[in-house]
Amino acid sequence: MTKQLSYGNTAKVFHWMIVALLLVQFPIGWLMPDIRRGATPGKAMTLHISIGLIILMLIVLRFVWRLFHPVAPADTLPRWQRLMSENVHWLLYGLVFTTTVTGWFFASFRGWQISFFFAVPLPMLTAPESVAGRLIGGWHQTAEWGLLIAIGIHVIAALIHVFVLRDRIMQRMLPGS
Repeated sequence: MTKQLSYGNTAKVFHWMIVALLLVQFPIGWLMPDIRRGATPGKAMTLHISIGLIILMLIVLRFVWRLFHPVAPADTLPRWQRLMSENVHWLLYGLVFTTTVTGWFFASFRGWQISFFFAVPLPMLTAPESVAGRLIGGWHQTAEWGLLIAIGIHVIAALIHVFVLRDRIMQRMLPGS
């Protein structure tokens, strides 16, 4: 298996679909009213969970795609930047996966009968009110903040490549390039 020099169209579609969904997902999560014990999830929560499941599916597919279609790091980058880039990418995959899975676990812990876009019932991943479920709810929030920090690092690095270094690194992921 040889490494490509830029990301292919499939990787770009995965990347930008996940970006678009996260841009919707985070505001929904922040703007939802705090859901108390015993409350049933409303439309916003069902939407939040459904979008999270789409993101989960996409990040798993993106991860598998990346394993079989690796991209060579840019030769123009110093070694420390290549290592940092690689580590941040894997951190992003891990945090997106962790955030979505722990969200599903947390909904199960709350005892919510959740469905995918109000149509397809989803299985519970843990018993309601379990100790593990309570712990995982905290992980969901921690992973969410970790993901935001990793996204911030990723975006700042991309903007530095565009506006400071002007090295066309970001063009490897832009549609149409």
